[in-house]
Amino acid sequence: MDQNKNTQKLVDLLLLAYKQGASDLHLAVNKKPLVRVDGSLLNINDYTEISIDEMSDFVAALLTDKQEKTLLEKREIDFSFSLEKKIRFRANIFYQQGLLSCAFRLIPFNVLGIDELMLPSVLHRFSKMTQGFVLFVGPAGQGKSTSLAAIIDEINHNRCDHIVTIEDPIEYIFESDKSLISQREVGMDTGSFHSGLKTALRQDPDVLMIGEMRDKTSVEIALKAAETGHLVISTLHTNSASQTINRIIDFFPAEQQNQIRSQLAMNLSGIVSQRLIPKINGGRIPACEVMFANSAISNLIRTNKVYQIDMVIETSVKEGMMSMNRSLVDLVQRKEISIENALNYSYNPNELKSLLKW
Repeated sequence: MDQNKNTQKLVDLLLLAYKQGASDLHLAVNKKPLVRVDGSLLNINDYTEISIDEMSDFVAALLTDKQEKTLLEKREIDFSFSLEKKIRFRANIFYQQGLLSCAFRLIPFNVLGIDELMLPSVLHRFSKMTQGFVLFVGPAGQGKSTSLAAIIDEINHNRCDHIVTIEDPIEYIFESDKSLISQREVGMDTGSFHSGLKTALRQDPDVLMIGEMRDKTSVEIALKAAETGHLVISTLHTNSASQTINRIIDFFPAEQQNQIRSQLAMNLSGIVSQRLIPKINGGRIPACEVMFANSAISNLIRTNKVYQIDMVIETSVKEGMMSMNRSLVDLVQRKEISIENALNYSYNPNELKSLLKW
């Protein structure tokens, strides 16, 4: 095959993943293409194993000369691209055992709203906030970026704000409506993640969206922005609200941790932890733990009693909070998910059994 035919094969695979409703497409040398549908990896049986030459042509079609140089030097690269003006992909090309592999995450071109995503309606509250620090957390592939995008787009359609995003790479493309949206991609629009963050506050933002809280520097800048009257929204790979707060504090040396607790207590607005649970009738639906930083939560953070936050969430339903187990119970009772899947995704299966009387 020549490169043009292999390029068309790549396009066909990407479109097939889109048509099958996949969240991810995986390509590896000497393996058949795989798609992830509703959380499970499946073979694409109509395709043969991918050869070394085919994979080389796929990579050549995807990368610029500069990106190819980065791949050769670092042995991996993250980037994003659009296909046929209807879908975007976040891609990672990497080497494994000396051979190239590709992982593609599918990103819908249109940003879906909170209600369309079947997220708790109380999350609309975040789009009305004008100051504070909001985090969407959970493992990879659980819809954090999609939920974050829904909040940003809701702000875009309802407020005259300047929204600045720092992303690596850019995932959803926003079209400015009432707001002005400046999307900055690391490596293209800013030299590094940290330099983009450091200069963001000089760009007169009202809302700062940070793709991910990566380290101590990210947290410091986010908290500074929240303290100075901005709304900061980001993501973190943690499992729950209490674990998220501990992870943030652990970014810092012991001598700084009391100061960070105080800053978090003052500026944290809320944390949403989410999982995408397989539905009984196919597809996936989010289950969410929702925490709003009321005075009780803030006091627990300040006094280093984070372990008590779960209890506050459980007893603050009237304030819009929700534990993960309560969310799972609701989905089971609505016959959206099975009890077995609810137990598989629960942080505390024994408590969930009790709530379900199972």
